Amino acid sequence: MIAGPKNLITDVPGLRVGNAQDDTLKSGTTVVLADKPFTASVHVMGGAPGARETDLLAPDKSVAAVDALVLSGGSAYGLDACSGVVDGLRAAGRGFQVGGATIPLVPGAILFDLLNGGDKDWTDNPYRALGRQAFNTATETFSLGTAGAGTGAMSSMLKGGLGSASLVLPDGSTVGALVAANPVGAVTTPGDKYFYAAPFELNAEFGGFGPDPASGLGLSLESRKVVAMSQRANTTIAIIATDANLTKAECQRVAVAAHDGIGRATVPAHTPMDGDLVFALTTGDKPAGDLSLIGHAASLCLARAIARAIYEATPHPDDLLPCWRTLNA
Repeated sequence: MIAGPKNLITDVPGLRVGNAQDDTLKSGTTVVLADKPFTASVHVMGGAPGARETDLLAPDKSVAAVDALVLSGGSAYGLDACSGVVDGLRAAGRGFQVGGATIPLVPGAILFDLLNGGDKDWTDNPYRALGRQAFNTATETFSLGTAGAGTGAMSSMLKGGLGSASLVLPDGSTVGALVAANPVGAVTTPGDKYFYAAPFELNAEFGGFGPDPASGLGLSLESRKVVAMSQRANTTIAIIATDANLTKAECQRVAVAAHDGIGRATVPAHTPMDGDLVFALTTGDKPAGDLSLIGHAASLCLARAIARAIYEATPHPDDLLPCWRTLNA
């Protein structure tokens, strides 16, 4: 397996990603779109998830395909970003047809970034407009780090962000990951230099420092986030994509396997205070492949994407936590 040409989820042909953010708000939204509806499912392993329209992604539910997936900051307020994407899809004539009605189907998930130092004193919920803006700007190339749903994200020790990575499999199919990383846990080992995901890094995509030579890691759960906010405010939300033709049930198995990537990149992971959630989608444009290999590739991509999210974060006024690049310049 090798990294895709862009090392982004949009290495899966037909996918586009749109980001929208408000730097004063310190929050934003990210949407994944395709040229046509796609099959998708979801798996949740965190103890505090926030989501919309995820029940219809269960393998036994009748909906066969959805029109977009949304990741957003804003906690429960951020779920309204899905409404902005629905507005854009409806204007484009996209959606599930029921008689004369067109109903865009847009599942989404949120992370908690309400106490990150941004101005949250709004009168009207800003996330619907951010969702529409993200829809309108979706392209095959997009920013990582302090962008979209990762704008206000924080790990336990460093500023979080939006990350992505991809792999091309031996059969020619592609697997990609997109993540907004805002976990309870740390993404770097003590000292803030080495990434837990370092064994899976390709082409120095998050600095090329390799694994931490120390042993006995993970025994301390120090958290600058808790000190800065007096509480934990968290969640890692992600989307896995492939062009290998999968059923909805197989997409769910890929989502389950992809959660291993969170555990490989974040210590601890899947805590009661995280809402860790992974969507998995397929465009179905390539023949069905080896499901075990696709799930393994998904976990590797997600681990790398989480590290890239922290590596690519950039400093902004009133940040509560430092950036990796600031500490390791």
